[in-house]
Amino acid sequence: MRPAPVVQGARPRAAQPTGSSSTLHLTRRGRVVVWTLAAVVALGVGGAAGAWADGTAAAPEVRRVVVAPGDTLWGIAADAASPGQDVRDVVLELMALNELPSGGVQAGQTVVVPAR
Repeated sequence: MRPAPVVQGARPRAAQPTGSSSTLHLTRRGRVVVWTLAAVVALGVGGAAGAWADGTAAAPEVRRVVVAPGDTLWGIAADAASPGQDVRDVVLELMALNELPSGGVQAGQTVVVPAR
């Protein structure tokens, strides 16, 4: 095994400090990653701030319908639908609005219907 060559005028390297006093050295790729993450976070916070600035959306105007014997959710949706509106979409809207697990309703049940 050959010894390492000695370079004229070179000084031995000092040991680098370890622990919290050492500095972080990022490569070019590391800096790009850090800046990209910072930009994504800034855009996310900015987008969320824009949503918060708008405030809460106004609740839709609704009316309550008491289900009569023989009524179906389809019939209630057909009465509530705007001209040209697909009744299937209104049925799904009523199910979501009233948190119904299915399209079945019972006589005496109160159903919330969007006022149109």
